[in-house]
Amino acid sequence: MYSAVTAHRFEVYNHLMACSRGMQNDGALAYMLATRSCGGGALPGHLGLQAHEFARLLNRHFPGAQLPDTESSAVTPRDPRLLEEQGELIKLLLMYRAGIDESESWMATVVATGCMASDHLWQDLGLWSRRDLSELMARNFPRLAALNNRDMKWKKFLYKQLCIQEGIYICRAPSCELCADYNKCFGPE
Repeated sequence: MYSAVTAHRFEVYNHLMACSRGMQNDGALAYMLATRSCGGGALPGHLGLQAHEFARLLNRHFPGAQLPDTESSAVTPRDPRLLEEQGELIKLLLMYRAGIDESESWMATVVATGCMASDHLWQDLGLWSRRDLSELMARNFPRLAALNNRDMKWKKFLYKQLCIQEGIYICRAPSCELCADYNKCFGPE
């Protein structure tokens, strides 16, 4: 039996998908926006995008859709160090974008914004399963997703990629299998 929140989330999702154009990120964005409409996830009202970018995203993916008003509580970082970290994540994601659709750039910002929160990335983004996030990553950033060939948790994986870019190797174990924290990186969510 569904709760009222779950029913509302499905209602918003179905409305958005009825307005969608069948583009590559419609489903993932509809999940995020539906979750956000119920107060779930950790993304701010515009998913971390500037208002004009968010308006373009809605017009491109869901023309004519009406979204319920949601409070715009932000997880966007205020600490300058976190802003720099978010910027680095955006750059990393953009380096690996598929180059198929303009929404990949928006998705880089959305994913980086989700990384600023403290839960599993798929939950912070308002996706409905970890598989949704894996599909989003493979679709928008396929070469980067291919590097996660051991199914590391996405947020940990992205930060590990930043460390590798900078030549910083924090992990002390010679391999993941020998690490005492293996389950924190690869365990079930």
